[in-house]
Parts: sequence; structure tokens; C-alpha cells
Amino acid sequence: MKKFMLMLVSFLLLMVVTACGGNGDEEASGESGETYTLQAGHSLPEDHPYHLGFLEMAKNVEERTDGRVKIEVFPNSEIGAERELTEGMTLGTVDLVVSSTAPVTNFVPELAVLDVPFIFNDRDSAVKVLEGDVGKTLFSKMEEEGIIGLSWGENGYRHVTNSVRPIEKPADLEGLKIRTQENEIHLAAFEALGAQPTPMAWTEALTALQQGVVDAQENPAIVVDQFKLYENQKYMTLTGHVYSVAVYMMSKQTYDKLPEDLREIVMEEGKKVGAKEREMIVEMEKESLQTVKDEGMEIIEDVDTKPFQEAVKPVYEQIEHQDLLNQILDAQ
Repeated sequence: MKKFMLMLVSFLLLMVVTACGGNGDEEASGESGETYTLQAGHSLPEDHPYHLGFLEMAKNVEERTDGRVKIEVFPNSEIGAERELTEGMTLGTVDLVVSSTAPVTNFVPELAVLDVPFIFNDRDSAVKVLEGDVGKTLFSKMEEEGIIGLSWGENGYRHVTNSVRPIEKPADLEGLKIRTQENEIHLAAFEALGAQPTPMAWTEALTALQQGVVDAQENPAIVVDQFKLYENQKYMTLTGHVYSVAVYMMSKQTYDKLPEDLREIVMEEGKKVGAKEREMIVEMEKESLQTVKDEGMEIIEDVDTKPFQEAVKPVYEQIEHQDLLNQILDAQ
């Protein structure tokens, strides 16, 4: 009986050791069969390229991981506005986010340089800068804050809309109450232009525009279209004052918890999504401009942007990261 008990204990110990060793190997190689469901959030509608980009990424990731990684995508700030989503990534409560860079500056101040008005010569210059050394530097800064940069997208060029009068020159902005993002550079720029900027989250801004609490806002044409801003905004001026950079991101905590093989697939698909999203934006931007025209919004197209550029030039001197600013300007 003693011999039997000894054999039984030895057998059980062997099983425990084997199981522990096996789990470690499987976890490292990603062969444990464990599945992962990641939550991805953003602030725009389901037909916006932010969302469509995430859906394509989700499809590719699920296929390539044989269903072991699923990505659930939540639009319209369903799991938080952009600032809340960004904070969620730093805390590990949100896995994936695509956002304009402005709210992310609260966590990574260097990103604020991308929101300087008229900093890029054109779209191609912007992409070249972002996919070069400047972009790598910014991704490195983000990682220090617990955020992994996947790829650079965009939300098109930002234009001014308002319910009061056509804006053809900076003086026309005098006294207009305009909603801006929660971004110090945007605030300073519109103050320099003579407007009265009011920072607020997009969810609050929609109500403020409907109730006439603010007269104006600034956003790409695709946002004006998708949120039907033509219902309470009569004029759109194609100032193109900011090339609205967006970024696809992942929580560093999410990155760390994924087995290496699955992590590589998510990263690879994340690196592709920005370019696909940008392509969609370019096409949809044209369609949106036509839609808002058809809905009766007056579009001021032939805008001389030089007076606007001159008016906001003093803001450049307020930029904290002058070296990075000059690096961007010199790279074009």
C-alpha cells in the first residue's frame, strides 16, 4: 500500500511539473488556445473611415489568428470620448483607439506640434513627415506614456462652419463663438484670429451647436456631412487651416498581455490600417462636400489663406517643442 501511495504521489508531482512547464511554453508561443477579445473605440459614426478601418483590421486579425483574437469596435464615443479613450489606454481599460491627435496631447504634449495651423505644405508632405523620423520620435514618446502607436491616419482638412455670416477673411471671425477641441494651440490660433474659442468634447459640442450656445465649429467636411451640421450651420469656409492628423493606437498593457505570435499579427495589421483609412478619407471628403452643398450649405471655396496664415504666425512662437516644429518645417 505504501509503495502504491508513493507511486501515486510521484505520478501526481510529475503531472504538475509537466503541466506547469507546458503552460509556460504554450503561453510564450501563443499555442495555449486562449482567445482574446479586444475593445476598440472612437468618437465618429459607423460609416466614417475611422470605423471602416478598424473593421477591416478586425477582419484581418481574426482570420490570421484563426479566431483567437477578436476586435469589437465601438463608434460614436460609446465607450468614451477621445480624451477618455486615450486615458483608458494608459490604464489598460481600453485596448485600441483611433483619435485625432489633439486630445492625445493631454498625455503626450509633443503631439501638439501636429496641430499647429498651416504647418504642412500639403497632404503628401504630411504623410512623408509622419512616416519618417518625426513620426518615429512621436511614437517613442507615446510608448513612454503606455500607448503603442500603430499607424498614422487622418480626418481630412479642418474647415470653419458657422451660422452667422460667410467667412472670407480673418476679420469675419471677429467675435464669433467657435467650438474647438480641448487643445491649447487651437485655442490660441482662434484667439489670434479674433474669434471666441470654446473648448469642449464633441458630444457636448453637438448640443451646443443645436442650441446656439456657440455660433461656429471647425472640422473636416466629412464630419459636417455625417453629423448633418448643415441643419444648424449655414456657411462653410474651406480654410484648410489644419491637416487633421489621426492615429491608430493600442494600450501598452494590451500589447504586453498578448502572446508574441498574436501580438505580431495585431501590430502588422495595425501598421497597415492608417494608409487604408487615409485613402477612404480622400474619396469620402469629395462626396461629403457635394452632399453639404446639395443640402443648402453655402461653401466659400476660393479662400485666400495667406491672411489667415499671417494672423496665426505668432502662435508658432508659443509652441513648446520648437526643435520638433522646425524639424517638421525643414522636412518639407
